[in-house]
Amino acid sequence: MKSLLPVICSESLPASRDFYVSLFGLVPIFEIDWYIQLQSPNDKNLQIAFVERQHPSVPRHYQKMAQGTIITIELENVDEMYAKAKDLGLSITLDLRDEEWGQRHFMSVDPNGLLVDVVQMIQPSQSFLEQHGLS
Repeated sequence: MKSLLPVICSESLPASRDFYVSLFGLVPIFEIDWYIQLQSPNDKNLQIAFVERQHPSVPRHYQKMAQGTIITIELENVDEMYAKAKDLGLSITLDLRDEEWGQRHFMSVDPNGLLVDVVQMIQPSQSFLEQHGLS
């Protein structure tokens, strides 16, 4: 496997593009009226794309808005990204916090209604490690 590229059915390609470009700095590498593909400027294998939900390339039965999906984006400084999300006025569905299993994170919602979990890995608590036989 060379890469993994989720393609999200969307009702608003420009809003989807703008969310991931403004918050995460992804750049459009291919954009037409019914499809947009974004990529990390630092790693060509980190990509996400959006297709117009009712485009004929999407089988009719699957022309639905995505749901029940969490997009997790791991980075080195979640505090900076949290401040940026707040400055952009994005909806924060889970405020910045530390989890005992070793994550510092917050969650937002993208224009497609998908939960975006922005994560920085931290040291798990000793009690979590012991509880799960990991210490």
